[in-house]
Amino acid sequence: MTTAVVFAYHNVGVQCLSVLLAHKIDVALVVTHLDNPAEKIWFESVAKLADAHGVPAITPDDPNQPETIERIRSLKPDFLFSFYYRHMLAPALLTIPKRGALNMHGSLLPKYRGRVPVNWAVINGERETGATLHYMLEKPDAGDIVAQQAVPILPNETAADVFMKVTGAAAGVLDKAMPALVAGTAPRIAQDLRSGSYFGGRKPADGRIDWRLPALSVHNLVRGVAPPYPGAFTAINGATLRILRTRLAGTGSSPSRQPQLYVKGAACYATCGDGKTVEIIEMDLDGKPITAAELTARFGSDPINLETAPQ
Repeated sequence: MTTAVVFAYHNVGVQCLSVLLAHKIDVALVVTHLDNPAEKIWFESVAKLADAHGVPAITPDDPNQPETIERIRSLKPDFLFSFYYRHMLAPALLTIPKRGALNMHGSLLPKYRGRVPVNWAVINGERETGATLHYMLEKPDAGDIVAQQAVPILPNETAADVFMKVTGAAAGVLDKAMPALVAGTAPRIAQDLRSGSYFGGRKPADGRIDWRLPALSVHNLVRGVAPPYPGAFTAINGATLRILRTRLAGTGSSPSRQPQLYVKGAACYATCGDGKTVEIIEMDLDGKPITAAELTARFGSDPINLETAPQ
């Protein structure tokens, strides 16, 4: 019987743990996270899946503490897997499994190593991303690749839309790779990190829109941080306007070179730094949904200048 210890969280964690269980891998222990009450929990629970299958689960604040390391060492697992687990694993953990420690990453490595790769891919206007199963090293997302699968990014898809596709790709990659991993015949393809890229994490404040940017860049930012992520936002007349969904609308009708927000008919538009426009499909003001007509009723019919030097 092939044994494993699994570090997992979120939808990718649930789907990939399900794949291991379907392949009759003896999962001796699941290490996951306690849900943060300050975070919007829109994803599935690894802890609930583990409990449903009688798999012990723990939620250490730091998985690299000696007591967790010794517990895992005592299990003598063949494999260690990390599926969307949020902490880096120390070398003391990575050297425990007899047949290797592997991670599922949400990009086509070596591109988009690091944090929130799906969000970054959408923000940067990529037309594809994917899932990569790779061996773990102390350096993040740098180990040999076992397998990967691409998914397309369509022009109006949000990061959440793409993440759902990446989750499916992750499960598919693992499902196809497991027989070879168990048999000891899985490939190991070295990464050329010089041809890749590394990105850090994002904070809600990073969603502030700089309207000096071209309309396409603004549209991609909106897509990349749209709910359930915190959303793109701007300040108008002392209030916070979140821009939740947009589409490109061509050349703006505002005569000013200053980026402006304006209402035309029943729709709301924003002219960006390149003179092109995004139509705002969905928005809220100070946390409450607002329509184009309601925006006009509150602020008047004149165009509103948009900030061009985000604070």
